[in-house]
This record gives sequence, structure tokens and C-alpha cells, in this order.
Amino acid sequence: MRDRSRFRRARRLGAGAVVVAALAGTNGPWLYRFGSERYHRYEINRPEYKAANGHWEIVEFPKQYRQDTIHAVLLHTGKVLLVAGSGNNQANFDVKRFDSRVWDPVRGTIRKVPTPNDLFCTGHTQLADGRILIAGGTKRYEKLKGDVTKAGGLMIVHNENPDKPVTLPAGTSFTGRANGRTFISKDPVLVPRAKKNFDSRTGRFLGNTPGLGRIYVEARRSGAKYETGTQDNYRIRGLTGADARNTYGIAQKLALDKKDFQGIRDAYEFDPVAEKYIKVDPMNEARWYPTLTTLGDGKVLGVSGLDDIGQLVPGKNEVFDPATRKWAYTPKVRQFPTYPALFLLPDGKLFYSGSNAGYGPDDVGRDPGVWDVESNRFTRLPGLGDPDRMETSGTVMLPPAQDQRFLVIGGGGVGESSLSSRRTRLIDLKAADPRFTDGPSLEKGTRYPQSSILPDDSVLVSGGSEDYRGRGGSDILQARLYDSVAGTFRRVADPLVGRDYHAGSILLPDGRVMFFGSDPLYGDKAGTRPGRFEQRIEIYTPPYLYRDARPSLSGGPRTLTRGGSGTFVSRHASAIRKVRLIRPSASTHVTDVDQRSIALGFRASGDRLTVTVPENRNLVQPGWYMLFVDDDQGTPSKAKWVKVP
Repeated sequence: MRDRSRFRRARRLGAGAVVVAALAGTNGPWLYRFGSERYHRYEINRPEYKAANGHWEIVEFPKQYRQDTIHAVLLHTGKVLLVAGSGNNQANFDVKRFDSRVWDPVRGTIRKVPTPNDLFCTGHTQLADGRILIAGGTKRYEKLKGDVTKAGGLMIVHNENPDKPVTLPAGTSFTGRANGRTFISKDPVLVPRAKKNFDSRTGRFLGNTPGLGRIYVEARRSGAKYETGTQDNYRIRGLTGADARNTYGIAQKLALDKKDFQGIRDAYEFDPVAEKYIKVDPMNEARWYPTLTTLGDGKVLGVSGLDDIGQLVPGKNEVFDPATRKWAYTPKVRQFPTYPALFLLPDGKLFYSGSNAGYGPDDVGRDPGVWDVESNRFTRLPGLGDPDRMETSGTVMLPPAQDQRFLVIGGGGVGESSLSSRRTRLIDLKAADPRFTDGPSLEKGTRYPQSSILPDDSVLVSGGSEDYRGRGGSDILQARLYDSVAGTFRRVADPLVGRDYHAGSILLPDGRVMFFGSDPLYGDKAGTRPGRFEQRIEIYTPPYLYRDARPSLSGGPRTLTRGGSGTFVSRHASAIRKVRLIRPSASTHVTDVDQRSIALGFRASGDRLTVTVPENRNLVQPGWYMLFVDDDQGTPSKAKWVKVP
């Protein structure tokens, strides 16, 4: 039997006049604040205010269904997959408590979904058949320097035998030839055979290039006396004869330094109809904080992340083929920081805005540009404002996608920096000489801005914080609508809940926007109490849904082909001014490279509306889309789900 629960939206209601009267004589200043709050609630609930600024309301699940949502994906069923994994909670990780929920925002139902692994900080994207590809996650939590008790780090295992690979099990001992210290491997490792090298002109044998394997090792016992300060060559216990001569380890410093999160290779497809995870072949590389970008042929590019020993994957990117459910390396190597914002362009190349979620060197792979994956050519783009404050910035492909314009929002300094940027940056990739220019400024420096494309071609930008993870009580309770034609912001109703790290937003099929998550570092401005993960969902209803009526849209085909047309029914066909095909979101860590809004050609005849899809596969990736129509007032219909094969 399905595990479901119905719930009602929680509303913030003012207290009655009796309570006010009872307190009036004893608490004047409190009464003033209370009265001001009551008036504010009255003001934001007036129809005129909603019509101009929109409205926010909070959804609070019953206690047994709450979780620390890190990822959210809109499914073609109209429901939302909410993924927590261990939810950035070491205690959950230790007992293997991994959570996911499927929430129906229309019917108000929620279902617990068995979650096969720790999908905390995974990557995800929409596949052509409507399944969700989810790859990577958490193998091990980080340990801060003061919490590390056993010296450890990276061991590079060398195999000089060209005839066979070597497999070393977890628990293998490595003893330094010079320092005499012994370290133990935490996981098994397969070390490939050495490669024979020959002179291409003479055929003369030039020697072997050792096969290399990477493994995390740590000392047998706790204490600083087991640290090493220099590189050493390590003998591997259990190997004898030729194997002992051909196979050895080399490690640099093995110390009590901070140990970063470690990733997993596991990958899954989530079936939106069966509402369950299905395991597929693992990636070649373990990844924690990866980006998945769907390509024009329906395959998926997996990029970046921390590997199974907590180091940034060294530019070894790979592609998932949904037909075989297997992964293959790309021909060339290119390195990016974690969660890089990579968008597919109409020519099949990828635009990297410079937005990222953090881990990686501050001087490698951070320049924005256009990347040709096949040739590995990377064309840098100039003019970026605040280039040293791009971490935790947001990037949106402005509607319509045919225009190839992007908006980059806010951001902060590398790591736990308190620096943040008030800038927005614009770039038009169809220009003869593309370069970034500054857009309208934000009121405050903003890290972790949430942004969603709306069906009227505006972009909702909300939340974030001025400092790292909301430090110092710096959450920003503001929202704005960006006019993609005028290039201006308009302040709208303020959200009720602060959203910083581990937060995101998703456009729903009815034109509203849901917000999830937030993981503040502290629970108070002074930084004396640990932060508490925000489990409430908040819904923003834009001003366009407070108008008298919205256009209807019904009938029509379930499938639209590129270059083909489909006819739908609308009583308001003569008033339609825009038709948009919007790809559903997959959002996490200020990164949502799935969302895009594509303009469709259309013609009206009576109550019939015939729409035409562009031919370009790189513009219209295969998959499910929300079809919206907008009337002459800019009011959108409810979406119809259509599939582009």
C-alpha cells in the first residue's frame, strides 16, 4: 500500500482583537510591533497588492514526512521529486537513513520513497523518456582539521607490469621505505597494467608508462607522530617477487589535515510513474557535487565533482547513453570547479558562465567561456564583473532560449569568504563579439540567489544571503521580477522564509513557483547556536495569476516533433501573443541547467491554436516539456505536458 498523507497549507493568521485588547495596557511597545505586523499581513493580503506584487504562502508537511531537501526535480506527472539523501546530517549518514519524497502540489499528497544510497550532493537531469538521471552522492562526510585523529591522504599506486593489472583489497598495508610508517587503504583499488611505449618511426621500445591507481590511506593509530612531511615510496605488504618490484605506492604528505567529502560512482534512473529508483551502470569516476547536462542527442554529460578520495576529479568527464545505460569518457580532459553552470547552445557547444558551487582550485577552470566538447577547444569570454566572486552565483538562460542571452546573478568569494557581489552580468552569445556587461544591480551582495524562468518571459529572483551560508543573520528576504526585454528589476512581495545554502526554486505547471531548503551555518546573528535546516516549502504566486482570467488550453497531441506542428484548443486563441515550451527544472546548489524557455511559432483560427516546434535538437533537447500560452495581458495558461522525442 502506498505511503501517502494529505496535508493543508499552513497560513500565517493574525491574532484576534480580543488578544490585542488584553495586552494593550501591559505591553505598549510589543503592541506597536504586533499592530504593525497585523497591518503588514492585512496589506499583503489585499487583492490590489497581490495583483501588483504576488503572494507567498508556506507549506509545512506533517512531521513524519519532513526532510532536509537538498535537490528538487519537477516530474512530467506534475509531481515534484524531493531528495535529501542524508540531508547534510552525519547522524543520518552513519545509520544509512537516506530520504526522498514525491509531492503532489495540486492534490496535496506526499509519499516516502525508498532511497538506495546517499544521494546528498548528487547530480541530476531530465532524460528523453521522462525518467530522471541521478548520479553521484556521498561516500564519506568531511572531517575538519581538529576532528581528524589519524594521519592520512592520497596514495598513488604504480603498476609497472605491462602484462596484467593489479587489484588490492581494502585494508592493504603500505609501509614507507624511508619513514617506516605504515598506512592502511580504506577501499579496494584496481591498478591498470603498464603501457608499452614504442618510437612511431623506428618501432624501438622506449619503456613502460606505469598504470596508476588512487586510494585513500590512513595511519593505523591516532596521533601527530604518525604524520609524514615529505614524499616517500611505499612497499605493499603481501606482494612478493616480481609483483613486489612492479607494484608500489608513492605519497606526499600524509597528515591530520581537513578531509573533504568523498563521492560515489553509483547512478540511478528515477521512474516518475512507478516512483522508484532503478540502478544503472556506475560512472567511471566517483563524483560529489557534479553537474549533469543533457545534450542534443539525449545523452548526458557528467562533469566535475569530488572523487572517492575527496579530491576534485581531474577533468575526466564522461557521457551517459540512455540506450545502453552506460558511461564513457569524453575524448579530452577539461577541469571545472564543482557544480559548474554548463548550458547547451544551439550549435551543440556548451556555455560555462563561471557560476559554480565551490570546491576546486581558485585559479583553475573558473574563467567563463564556450566549450566544444569534441575538440576540447575553450573560448574565453571577457568582461565579467566581479570575477573573483562567482562562487554561489546563479545563472539563467534568458527567455526565449533562441536569443542565447544569459543573466548571471550575484555570487561570493571562494570558500567561506564573507565577500558577496551586488552585480548581475549579461551576455549575448549571438553578438559578433560576445562579452559580459553589467545588468541592474542588486540591493545587497547576494550569494545563493534562487531564480526561475516564468512563462511570461520574466525571471523571478529571490532569497540568498549576504554572507556565507547566511552567517550573521544575513538572509535576504527580498524578491524581484527581471524583465528580460527591458533589462530591469521590479521589487515584488517579500518571501516569508530565508533561503541560503542548499536552497532552490522550481516553476510549477500552474505558473506558481515553489522554494525549498536552506541550510544556515548558525541559528542566530552572533553565531552561538548551530543552524537549523529549513524544511518548509514556500509557494510564490506571481501577479499574473491575480488577474480576472487566464487563457485556456486543451486537447492537442501528446507528442510534438521538431519542425512539426500540433493543434490545440483555446477559447482565447485570438488573444494569444506568446507560446512557450519550458523544460522542467532539476535544481540544487544554485544550479539548474535544465530550465529553458523556447519560443514556438503559432497561428490562431477560431478556437484552434496551431504551434510549431523549432527543428534544432540542441535548442529543443529530447524530453517532456510544459507548453504555456500567454494572452495579450501577459497571463499564462496552465501548462499542458508534451513530449519531444
